[in-house]
Amino acid sequence: MIIMAVVIGLLAGLGNYAFRQTIEFFHWLVFEQGLELFEISLEHWSLSRIWTIFFPAIGGLLLIPFGLWAKKDMSFGFPAFLEKVNLRGAKLPLRTIFTRGAASAITLGTGGSAGQEGPIAQIGGAIGSQLGQACRIGGDRLKILVACGVAGGVAATFNAPIAGVFFAQEIVLLASFELSSFTSIVVASGMATVVSRALLGDVSELYAPHYVLTSFWELPLYILLGLIIGLFAAFFIDIHFKIKDRFAAIKLPRLVKPIVGGLLVGLIGLFFPEVFGNGYDYMQTVLLGNGVWWMLLALVLVKMIATSFTLGSGLQGGLFAPCLYLGAVTGGGFGKVAQMALPGIAISSGAYAVVGMGAFLAAATHAPMTAIFLLFEITDSYEVIVPIMLSCVIGTAVCRHFKKESLDTVELAKNGIDLEAGKERNIMKSIRVGDVMVKKPETVPEHMTLGQFADFIASTRHTNFPLVNSAKEMTGIISVQDFMGVVFEPDLMDLIVVKELATLDVITVTADDNLDTAMRKIGYRNIEQLPVVQKGNDKKLTGIISRRDMVSAYNKELMSRTLEEDGDE
Repeated sequence: MIIMAVVIGLLAGLGNYAFRQTIEFFHWLVFEQGLELFEISLEHWSLSRIWTIFFPAIGGLLLIPFGLWAKKDMSFGFPAFLEKVNLRGAKLPLRTIFTRGAASAITLGTGGSAGQEGPIAQIGGAIGSQLGQACRIGGDRLKILVACGVAGGVAATFNAPIAGVFFAQEIVLLASFELSSFTSIVVASGMATVVSRALLGDVSELYAPHYVLTSFWELPLYILLGLIIGLFAAFFIDIHFKIKDRFAAIKLPRLVKPIVGGLLVGLIGLFFPEVFGNGYDYMQTVLLGNGVWWMLLALVLVKMIATSFTLGSGLQGGLFAPCLYLGAVTGGGFGKVAQMALPGIAISSGAYAVVGMGAFLAAATHAPMTAIFLLFEITDSYEVIVPIMLSCVIGTAVCRHFKKESLDTVELAKNGIDLEAGKERNIMKSIRVGDVMVKKPETVPEHMTLGQFADFIASTRHTNFPLVNSAKEMTGIISVQDFMGVVFEPDLMDLIVVKELATLDVITVTADDNLDTAMRKIGYRNIEQLPVVQKGNDKKLTGIISRRDMVSAYNKELMSRTLEEDGDE
């Protein structure tokens, strides 16, 4: 595994270099050539700047071939990547390295408001998966190789090998720690960083000046910043997916939506050109303490909307860099306000931008360790540890209070997928009761005598029967086991009706419930069958589902997914 980790790290570093060069190419082709052709200045307003509206839309046009011939890959975002790695065997197709990579490079190069870390993580992960599949490795070991590639991609991007390791462990592997996997991930992350430094120099995408905590009285300010960022992160998660859902509901051809999204981003960029691309250049100025407080705080909302338009419309990219951007401008604006409110303390707005950058990333992704070590490596300062720990942990706690799911897991949760629940439970959660239940169950009138019931069960293979009244409403359930207690009392057979032996407090499910819910209810009372009732009316019987039905449906779905995974090799 160590040797394979070395190879994956080398390839991930090369993949990061190729991806960055591709972004630069499209940026030169569309953005730089467009600015030169139309004599546009992004620093000073002029009427010619109106042409920038069309730059991100050109990205949408260039994505049309991908939408036609790589439709499946265009919907394979980072949440789907996490599902594939943790629940579907981690067998990632080779083509995603090129399709996802090129499509994301086009979006970022033409000015789309997104990040490059999600795509490079997927590129690195696909490299690890392909190498593992070529060596006939499967199961958890293949998953570890994918994590090696992810760590290498992130480490090479930021020149931050420790952050790459924690990104893979905390986000991709869901914080599960094993010494064998950790060792391989560390090796891959280190090798990718070596390759990146050899090709690009010992520089990161971001440079932060040396951090100094001027006074311990600043710590309450960092706590307050963490609280504010936690609220902003929860708001971003909410607004991002509302805009994404709105785009999905718009009745436009699928290939047109990215063009529309590009136009909307271009319209925002007409007045706020700082939102174009991954935003690293503007983040750098904020980290150096530049910017006006009201502009920085305005960019918080503007960048949220621009990013949501970009990714919600179908343009490709990630959310890592936008989170860093939002944290930087929030922290920078907060620091500027603090400077005015507390002139007696030597406050550096750049320092708050640095801490805010990590805190927003931690809160939105629910991954504080990744953010803490990323900021430590970027600043190369031990003094940043206490402020960043306070802000990251508080921001994450506040965001979790309002949003249980992170940016990466909201879509999975909407589909009933819980990555931490494991493969088996998620298969059960994906199957509706209504798709498995028997729709015309055998029922028993509640006034049937025990003698009649004895004759009835002799002619059927079932063991549980819902009771119904004259209005066909369910009033209880009786099993053969309930009946066995009086079967040897012949004098009672014509005197007692089945309702007197039945269970009247019936556990039920609805057709919209999933099998995981149904199985938990069956296990709770150790029963074999559950009545299925109409939602909102637990007297209206619509079917019945048994433990055997659920196990059979699970096995069929498991076989189907296994065949699908094998088809992706």
